[in-house]
Amino acid sequence: MKHIMLIVFLSLASFSAMAHKPSDSYLALKVEGNQVQGQWDIALRDLDYAIGLDGNDDGHITWTELRERKEAVYAYALNRLEIATNQQNCPLKPTDILVDEHSDGHYAVLNFQADCLADVQKLSITYGLFFDLDAQHRGLLKLTRNERTDTTIFSPDRKQVDFALNSVRKPWQEFLNFAHEGVWHIWIGFDHILFLLSLLLPAALVRENSSWYPKQGFSQAFWEVLAVVTAFTLAHSITLSLAVLGYISLPTRWVESAIAASVVIAALNNVYPIFVRRRSGFAFGFGLIHGMGIASVLLDMGLPNTQGLISLLGFNLGVEVGQLAIVSIAFPIIILFSQYRYYPVLVMKLGSTGIAIVALFWLAERSLDFQMNIL
Repeated sequence: MKHIMLIVFLSLASFSAMAHKPSDSYLALKVEGNQVQGQWDIALRDLDYAIGLDGNDDGHITWTELRERKEAVYAYALNRLEIATNQQNCPLKPTDILVDEHSDGHYAVLNFQADCLADVQKLSITYGLFFDLDAQHRGLLKLTRNERTDTTIFSPDRKQVDFALNSVRKPWQEFLNFAHEGVWHIWIGFDHILFLLSLLLPAALVRENSSWYPKQGFSQAFWEVLAVVTAFTLAHSITLSLAVLGYISLPTRWVESAIAASVVIAALNNVYPIFVRRRSGFAFGFGLIHGMGIASVLLDMGLPNTQGLISLLGFNLGVEVGQLAIVSIAFPIIILFSQYRYYPVLVMKLGSTGIAIVALFWLAERSLDFQMNIL
């Protein structure tokens, strides 16, 4: 039992360091003749970790500190980006640096220009930002020429992408690309995972006379899990779609704080039960909030409507597949251990207490904005 407790606490400790949205950068390129105009949004916290921006170590990055490190920022970033046409590199020239706010904090906005030797018909882009520091980092690209927009996502396994700008687009490739990223996003979305896990932990138990007992038979637990997961899936699919399509919008801090609060409530409900029955309604209600949080990746890309619909469908499918994989792994384990008498106390209650503590840390950090800030 001591080993089980140790594993639980070590696992939860690893989540506590990951309260923010995973590291992403947003690269927008516009092709005009033989020139490529670029805008690259990179999180200040990531740049600070890589090259140091906070000169006085006060936990705040000021505009002055960023401007003083402008050359170092451009050198670091542009040395990790290559744009080529006809196997010839297009030299990258920095212009000006700005600051913008995304869903997860402040970003440096690096404007630059690439001059190619001839009109760009085929473009090869090689991306290597932060991959040596963070294997979870992703680079989200939007490439525009005339009325055409292409998108892709760079990862450690996909560092180079080639575009034939005069060829017919293949929407299914973009669909599969964003489906893959949807799977990845939910697997590293630790707040969503902990919320779902909090709902699954008591699924194999029944509460009678203020005590928890294992359910008799697999089917009872299965149907409850199916109801909870279906409700959660339906809810976050609704708000994910509405948010990406622009029908609803809430301040990011509210959404992220509410997601953290939902994890706290779901976890504490296992320790001090209030919603013992009809937890699917509980999952649906908070699932609406989680959907707006999941939408942040696509919203930050600023995709046009037609492109956004394909990306939305693929991304949403990937999220559901990733979530199903998590449930398929967790549910049999929960069923197995629920048969032991120590499960209600040592696994469900102790595990839920640990989840609540981690989520309370997230809630304080998000609601009080403990991140690096521009003053």
